[in-house]
Amino acid sequence: MVTRLPPHVTAADSDPQSILTSKGVAGLLGISISTAQLWMENGNLPSWKTPGGHRRVHLSSVQRLQQRLAHDAGAAEVTPLGGDVASPAEMTRLAAVERSGLRASEIGVVFDPLTWLAATVTTAPIALLTLLTQSQQLFLSRHGVTLTGTPRDWAFCNYTIAQDDLFFVTDTLDDPRFRDNPLVTGAPHIRFYAGVPLIDADGFKLGSLCVIDTEPRRLTGQQARALRELGGIACREVCMRHQRR
Repeated sequence: MVTRLPPHVTAADSDPQSILTSKGVAGLLGISISTAQLWMENGNLPSWKTPGGHRRVHLSSVQRLQQRLAHDAGAAEVTPLGGDVASPAEMTRLAAVERSGLRASEIGVVFDPLTWLAATVTTAPIALLTLLTQSQQLFLSRHGVTLTGTPRDWAFCNYTIAQDDLFFVTDTLDDPRFRDNPLVTGAPHIRFYAGVPLIDADGFKLGSLCVIDTEPRRLTGQQARALRELGGIACREVCMRHQRR
């Protein structure tokens, strides 16, 4: 009698040495054990539970994921928007968002002075410190608006976290990426945006510090530098909070 293996399992997987724990997965992929566990639990890595309740994964599945990660690293695509399906790179970023602990209600008290300063030095009516989850853009701190967040698909910050420096839009109505955005066609009627990424100690971009205006404009060189400096302060605060936790 011939035993047929499931489609995702190879003959080599029958070797006990090809069965990995979350620690082994983390070592091969260069990620944290908690991220490896998340990928195994959400199906990015096909896994199963042992009788003792511990998850295991075949080496061949990890190798296939390595190929996908290498492909994603070479693709010149903007960071995916919210949705049910995300790339491995975005799943890693979302795991970093979870680890950050930045959804706690007391965060605004810490960052409110930074958003006020950002609005003041750039003479912008609105400033936000945002966190991008899989489906939402959360406002950890806000100046000039009462909204506490938006759907992820509306977030200008999707483009900010796709790069390392200042991202700006001088006039949203002249930019096909944004002219039909609900935040442009409706309140707060964004015409100008400038933001810098909020980066954690491991280099993951969690969200942004941004300023918004209802009129098309540009930042002066001094204003752009001030926004970068304030963004740096926000990043250092995130790193210190993580170390304390």
